[in-house]
Amino acid sequence: MTIIYLVVFGFFATAVLGLVTSWIDRKVTARVQYRVGPPFLQPFIDIVKLLGKETVIPAGASREVFLSAPLLGLAGVIAVSTILWVNQFFAEGFAGDWIVIIYLLTVPSLSLIIAGFASGNPLASLGSSREMKLVIAYELPFILAMLVPVIGAHSIRIGGILEAQTTGIFAGSISGILAIIVAILCVQAKLAFVPFDIPEAETEIVEGPLVEYSGPALAVFRLMKNMLLFVLPFFLIILFFGGMRLNGINLLWTVLEYVGIVAVITVIRNTNPRVRIDQAVRFFWGPMTLIAAVAVILALNGL
Repeated sequence: MTIIYLVVFGFFATAVLGLVTSWIDRKVTARVQYRVGPPFLQPFIDIVKLLGKETVIPAGASREVFLSAPLLGLAGVIAVSTILWVNQFFAEGFAGDWIVIIYLLTVPSLSLIIAGFASGNPLASLGSSREMKLVIAYELPFILAMLVPVIGAHSIRIGGILEAQTTGIFAGSISGILAIIVAILCVQAKLAFVPFDIPEAETEIVEGPLVEYSGPALAVFRLMKNMLLFVLPFFLIILFFGGMRLNGINLLWTVLEYVGIVAVITVIRNTNPRVRIDQAVRFFWGPMTLIAAVAVILALNGL
């Protein structure tokens, strides 16, 4: 049964929904820029095309680490998505907790860092260095923001957090609203979207950690990013909106919540210039950490 959850929900369902979300993001971006945008199947076609190309390994790269890095990142996303799906629809008792998910969500970033340093390319190493600094920057406010529903539910179990919202969602509280604001901006950084696409700044360091990747290895990284685009909003919906409900009118609310989060991420991506890494660090360690800390204090006082 565990294998079925991993393959069907953790990988297949999440991959399909992530690629569809990627198409929505690209379509909205195109419309903002007065372009038509890609056809619906374009994200799927891009992955298939990459899978059919050759993987070129740089002469100075560590072959084993270079090829295993994308698999590490994909495994982390699959593990997180499986835990979320199981807790949302199938769990009976304990099936993972908040700490495990927060830990596993750092694995994709870790895989990018490893990939860049294993490439033996100065631009890739610079991208990995930036990715490392960005993780250090956003992880503190992200954890503080994610603590708000844990405090409200008095439980670190995902199932317990869902149960606590049967009488009222955490997004309806002052602390929940502040935490969501911080969480969405941290998600923007986790996805390396503008204005926090510093590790992959095309105009500065080409593709950053992925500059030497091609073929199936690059396809795995692209698929990992697309899956994250679904998993992170899914995680926020579980923590702050009581999870996905597919019965009756609740299905409409679930779709609106998910599309709303993705729309906010897309709008931020298309209306802001890229910031420098030092500006990102100051932003997350400054106002974002302060707002997240205030949200935690308010949650402790039941607000």
